[in-house]
Amino acid sequence: MKNKYQFIGISLSIIFMSLSSLAQMTFTAKIDNRVSDTITLRGPQKFVKKIAINQKGIFTDTFEVATGFYQFFDGSEYTQLYLKNGYDLVMTLNAKEFDESISYQGNGSLENNVLAKKALDDEQFELLHFTVDDEAAFEKAFEAKKASDAKLFNEAQLDENFRTVMTKRANQEYGMIKQMRASAMAAKKMVGKPSPAFSYENHKGGTSSLSDYKGKYVYIDVWATWCGPCLAEIPHLKKVEADYHDKNVVFISISIDAKKDYEKWKNMVNQKELGGVQLFADNDWNSQFVKDYGIQGIPRFILIDPSGNVLEADASRPSNPDLRKKLDALLK
Repeated sequence: MKNKYQFIGISLSIIFMSLSSLAQMTFTAKIDNRVSDTITLRGPQKFVKKIAINQKGIFTDTFEVATGFYQFFDGSEYTQLYLKNGYDLVMTLNAKEFDESISYQGNGSLENNVLAKKALDDEQFELLHFTVDDEAAFEKAFEAKKASDAKLFNEAQLDENFRTVMTKRANQEYGMIKQMRASAMAAKKMVGKPSPAFSYENHKGGTSSLSDYKGKYVYIDVWATWCGPCLAEIPHLKKVEADYHDKNVVFISISIDAKKDYEKWKNMVNQKELGGVQLFADNDWNSQFVKDYGIQGIPRFILIDPSGNVLEADASRPSNPDLRKKLDALLK
């Protein structure tokens, strides 16, 4: 007969192991057509974790997290995750159809599938309704989007913290959508008219003005060193610049960093080996060029013709294949 203390020891060990598993989470993924050999997770409290992917595009890892929202990166592509200890989350995705292919299974899948669906819904809304001229049609689509979001967040089994944060975020987004629509509609009215001018400090020395590039198509990137989506576009922008370097187009990046971040801007241009023309705006968000274009969110891209007239006041991003189609049509 075994000593009763042995049973107590065994029981305590089982309890300890159970508690340990709850103090961590397991994350598994199968990535087809992966971009890199590692994925990166970034999150609260300066959390950064890199996980190696095997040759079959599979990884699994167990680690501790603070409950909250994280970013998942495969190269420059990224998506949001909601993580908490105790989750056993399984992701599948095809990197060639990144947002469209993401799905989740396992403990934690409910919240993360909601995140994935909302990201797709947001993208579709922006593509189909953001700049529609008919105000009544926009309002109808806007109300339908709000109802769709509410239905997503009302799923009974959702983590309550997740539901609360997502609802708060959505309510903030609705105000931003209205502001950005007003900006987008104002931008449409600028097409065909002379572009507002600028004269800003050039990273290579001196100043550069829009008039310096008359006779060329000008593609402008308004960005900042603190802007995550801006940084995600940099690899794509560098590739477009390289592919069109001998064409009649110039690529200009205008930083709207605050003056206190001037050295950060200079260093980032050097460290990331940014090409094109790198300029620093004179008064961040209050710079006249930024105000003239009604820019309220970045990155913002602008396309100007050789005569200095606005072709697109809110042009496609470098990561969007439509930009190359537009440039090819213009430069043929």
